[in-house]
Amino acid sequence: MAVRATLEKGRRKPLSGTRVLVGRARHQAGALSAALRKLGAEVNEIPFIEIRRPRSFAPLDSALKNLNRYDWLILTSVNGVDAMWERMRRLHLTRKSLSHLHTAAIGPATRKAMEEHGVAVDIVPKEYIAESVVRSLKNKVKGKRLLLVRAKVARDVIPRELIRVGARVDVVEAYETVVPRSSRLRLRALMRHPDRQPDVITFTSSSTVRNFAELMGSRRKFLIGNEAERSRTASIGPVTSDTLRSLGLPVDIQAREFTIPGLVDAIVRSLE
Repeated sequence: MAVRATLEKGRRKPLSGTRVLVGRARHQAGALSAALRKLGAEVNEIPFIEIRRPRSFAPLDSALKNLNRYDWLILTSVNGVDAMWERMRRLHLTRKSLSHLHTAAIGPATRKAMEEHGVAVDIVPKEYIAESVVRSLKNKVKGKRLLLVRAKVARDVIPRELIRVGARVDVVEAYETVVPRSSRLRLRALMRHPDRQPDVITFTSSSTVRNFAELMGSRRKFLIGNEAERSRTASIGPVTSDTLRSLGLPVDIQAREFTIPGLVDAIVRSLE
């Protein structure tokens, strides 16, 4: 990667003097922030999303109690993995309950989260988006029953398209993302001062985009206009980029690999 090559050559840190705003949920911001700081960036963390328990765990608990009904388990985020294992512990279920299942994870972070619990993942798509999950599974799931563990609000690409090819898909809510109201004043204050305004704002999901827009309200003008005079947006992938555009916001940087390291690398490349 370009980032690694730059460091190995002993050059000035590529993000020195660059102010970056990280909007990931508070408990997940560390990896992105640490990678950016290692490259010299001045990082400010203001969460655009907050992860909360769903109103009821009853549907998830019911599915977990009846895992023998399923052939496949599909996980689309680390948050979903964490929530699922927490419920399994409460229900006194172990990884043996999953041993008969084929498992698909949307990306390497989700796969790693499962592997840390001792569960092998059968499929990780080439691109870490819902459409690629569908392409990876559509020839394998006809007549099979699938359990999809995800957020309360999410795109319906996976269940819709897999049902079309003959799968039976149960979608259960493991968590929800909400707007952290405590971030509103901090975010607006940061964007109001030219000497503190970030050079780059990172967006790691469509939820971070929508919530940022809600937190900023009409003050989104800070992202519209001359690129040299405003904060630039950095998107983790095409779905997040589409959400930015749908809200009238620019896409200045997009990761080639739809991961946190890929996002960091894209930011570095854009500034070289």
